Amino acid sequence: MQYNQLGESDLKVSEICLGTMTYGRQNTIEEAHQQLDYAIAQGVNFIDAAEMYPVPASAETYGATEKFIGEWLKHQQRDKLIVATKIAGPGRGFQWLRGGAEAIDRDNIKQAVDDSLKRLQTDYIDLFQIHWPDRYVPRFGQTVFDPTQVKPSTPIVEQLEAFADVIQAGKIRYLGLSNETPWGVTQFSNVAKQLGLPKVVSIQNAYNLLNRVFDGALAEAVYYENIGLLAYSPLAFGLLTGKYLNGKPEKARFSLFENFGQRYFKPKVSEAVAAYVDIAKRHQLSPAQLALAFVRSRWFVASTIIGATTLEQLKENLESVNVVLDKDILEELDDVHAQSPNPAQMLKLVVLGLVDGVWQYQHKLLLL
Repeated sequence: MQYNQLGESDLKVSEICLGTMTYGRQNTIEEAHQQLDYAIAQGVNFIDAAEMYPVPASAETYGATEKFIGEWLKHQQRDKLIVATKIAGPGRGFQWLRGGAEAIDRDNIKQAVDDSLKRLQTDYIDLFQIHWPDRYVPRFGQTVFDPTQVKPSTPIVEQLEAFADVIQAGKIRYLGLSNETPWGVTQFSNVAKQLGLPKVVSIQNAYNLLNRVFDGALAEAVYYENIGLLAYSPLAFGLLTGKYLNGKPEKARFSLFENFGQRYFKPKVSEAVAAYVDIAKRHQLSPAQLALAFVRSRWFVASTIIGATTLEQLKENLESVNVVLDKDILEELDDVHAQSPNPAQMLKLVVLGLVDGVWQYQHKLLLL
């Protein structure tokens, strides 16, 4: 296991981060603790959560993930671990979250931090992230910015001032962004530098073989602002394992939650997945390890966030740290990408369902 400096912080995070969004829904507390124990034994020192986890989010399970982690964390040597969590933003209609108060303003930031500290049973959070922006942005698979959707939002300076207070109080150490845009990255950085406020050290965005949008303007932004990417969905909700090529396996995420992860139900996704799986097989790699090794190979990735519902999946994913892709394999991956660039980011079509192992679509373009 290698460890990388996270932005301008003093945090050295393991190149693999343990994602926990299944804890409390697909995983019991016993399974969660088994995964945590195993990951830490393999050198992982970085754990990522969120106040709204597990997902799909609901009033009944809200906060369960952090509670599961907290019951484990209270028995650990706290200073050896880097714990990250997130505050949910507006626009998702979660009326059960903080009484429906969604703005990322001073009151909500303070309450979200205090509530997460209580559930995690810790005195401080190493990395506290804005799960998605307070302002309107295209997110979670959306591709088009629509000016008519712009609404009043909490100014970035006010957000940073509120975070400065909880950092000064010792409740969180560093601030990160998530599902952010190049404009947002530069605005947060510039405001922080101009006013002496906390500078963000990380950004957690989706990045995988089906979605390499980060390679462009976002990569430029994090390069100049010295911000590390925490890449989530490196397996594209499990699609890049190839397990959905011939149907939907029992107990798999898309089998349990049909409307979850719609961002990946798009034309050319299956075609691209099949091509990547073929490359993995020809080089005696598992598709999952190929996909994870690719993400790990990117210069802007500080840590790759993996999630698993079984210990066997977790073991396979963690073994990917031993896989280093050579130039020839990377060129093969680039060739597939050139033929089908970012298929998970195309404008979405209406999904009709899985028929004889093939996704069927109604060819009507929608603005996501």
